[in-house]
Amino acid sequence: MAGSVQDQRLRAAAKALRHRMVRRIVAGGGLKDPAWRAAFEAVPRHLFVPVYYRGEPGDPGQGRYAADDPDPRRRLRWLTGAYGDQPVATLLAGGELVSSSSQPSLMALMCEALDVREGQRVLEIGAGTGYNAALIAHRLGGTGAVTTMDLDAAITASARANLAAYGTPEALSVTVVTGDGVLGHPPGAPYDRVMATCELPSVPPGWTEQCRPGARILAPFASGLVLLTVLGPGRAEGRFLPGPAYFVPLRGLGAGIGPPGVGGEPSLLDRHPARTRFGLSVEGRRQWIWLDSPDGPDTWPVPAAYG
Repeated sequence: MAGSVQDQRLRAAAKALRHRMVRRIVAGGGLKDPAWRAAFEAVPRHLFVPVYYRGEPGDPGQGRYAADDPDPRRRLRWLTGAYGDQPVATLLAGGELVSSSSQPSLMALMCEALDVREGQRVLEIGAGTGYNAALIAHRLGGTGAVTTMDLDAAITASARANLAAYGTPEALSVTVVTGDGVLGHPPGAPYDRVMATCELPSVPPGWTEQCRPGARILAPFASGLVLLTVLGPGRAEGRFLPGPAYFVPLRGLGAGIGPPGVGGEPSLLDRHPARTRFGLSVEGRRQWIWLDSPDGPDTWPVPAAYG
């Protein structure tokens, strides 16, 4: 009985914290789409971060927060932190960050920018905790298909477990794949939307080849977020969203050092153009960043990262 009462209190507290998280995102200008607002209201982030790490001065637990912590005060801090508008580290290896759950307001911005519609097929590169895939699956409402993939088997195993713990039909419909995201996932193609949650050095050719014409690709690139429209196999073009964005770098075959943040070129230091004036064009293995126009005078090549 005590356990049941505690579970009820936990669910009530989580629901209240989730509503507060959504209200704050809305107050900041996010989640304008009611369907996405409903997804963030419904999907319990705490189930996807049963353990996370957050360094805090003087923390006796060395920054580890867990749902099964025997100290009720630390369990409350875990739950409250799960619904804070901040990223949390979920997997460390050798002291290095390998996987995390992104800041919810940034996730909301990315989800809305991707403009997912009912019946679409979505590929996510970087499974993380499975939370983002659960949000997308909820938005699709049982239509379409969501595939999320990661190079690290420990990450995909955790994402599967978290989706199973959530247990809704939509969450259970998500396909979790262990593999190199640079190669995409041909069995699930053609895709209408691709979202990457890791920083790219350049856009992998396989992604455009596995997309329908008109599909959207949203990816962290050059310390920002670029939203591309697929024009055909090997071809895509689009602009950067406002604001910077920092993600764990892509690992695997396509790992490499990408271009610096847009706008930092020496020729632009006295002009300070807005980030949204920059774009990216993809023509096979030729890729270039541009200011105002892909054919204009201000263009910068992206080093080829995929041989």
